[in-house]
Amino acid sequence: MIGVALLGSGAIAREHAAAFARVDGVRVTHVVGTDLARARRIAALAPGCRATTDPAEALTDPAVTGVVVCGRTGDHIDRALAAVAAGRHVVIEKPPARTLAAFETLVAAARAAGVRLMVGQTTRFQPAVRTLAAAAAAGEAGTPRLLHLAWYVGHVWPGGWNSWQLDPDASGGHLVHNGMHPLDLAVALLGGRPVRVFARGWCTHAPGMATPDSFHVTVRFDTGALALAELSYGLRTPGAMLRRMVLTGDAGALTHHTGGDPVLGAAPPASVADALYHQAVHTADVFAGRAEPIVTLEQSRAALAGALAAQRSLHSGRPEPCDA
Repeated sequence: MIGVALLGSGAIAREHAAAFARVDGVRVTHVVGTDLARARRIAALAPGCRATTDPAEALTDPAVTGVVVCGRTGDHIDRALAAVAAGRHVVIEKPPARTLAAFETLVAAARAAGVRLMVGQTTRFQPAVRTLAAAAAAGEAGTPRLLHLAWYVGHVWPGGWNSWQLDPDASGGHLVHNGMHPLDLAVALLGGRPVRVFARGWCTHAPGMATPDSFHVTVRFDTGALALAELSYGLRTPGAMLRRMVLTGDAGALTHHTGGDPVLGAAPPASVADALYHQAVHTADVFAGRAEPIVTLEQSRAALAGALAAQRSLHSGRPEPCDA
């Protein structure tokens, strides 16, 4: 039995608890949160799970194989380092850190302790992305040269986010907090490493928001490949998604559009559904030593570097290097 503790008691922790409850051979042992009542509500989703405000209660329990670090971005590194020090494997929610130096400190600590570490990039586990990635890996498009993403989701209207998510000092900024999704996807599909990013943002749908809701992001890779992403978080329906992916190479193109899903407008579309469950299955395999992380640490560092550069570019108005 793989024991998983959730370090965090927000909305994403609830989703993780529900996903792990469906995985054979896994038991959610603890939900650790600063609000005990909220932690108890999430723990109730998993039989035998205990709610606590004391991380040590979970990290010293021999029934815990690994942890999922959730919650505020600013808490990620400290929670993950504590888990690593306790010898527990770790899946850490994106963004793993607000700086490259902090992430590199965590990676070094995990390697020194001999524990497994993976950033939870749930988009990788969406059915459409898995199919596209498998086709790209099989060489169906040849050497990738261009990725074009048009990606619209709905949950960032005023009142839809907590205050810390709107505070760049707490979240890292919108393009760090959520921009790691398309940046990680670009790294996975194009290969190589982002070297320069140019980003522009607008409050097109929600002018009262403290952060832009829509973005254009251009990413140049060290291989010469290019990613172009049009992102908007302004759809009115929570959970709604419209996305078009085009990956072109020197031997052809691979495409996907959520408009082709069986029920147009469903939330979420079938091509993205159950991603967190598939990630939970993979997490159990990683914690048990049955699989290597699909999302590598090198890829996560590259995606974080790209997201940080995009956030800087948003404010500077010019292209920014990724390792600055």
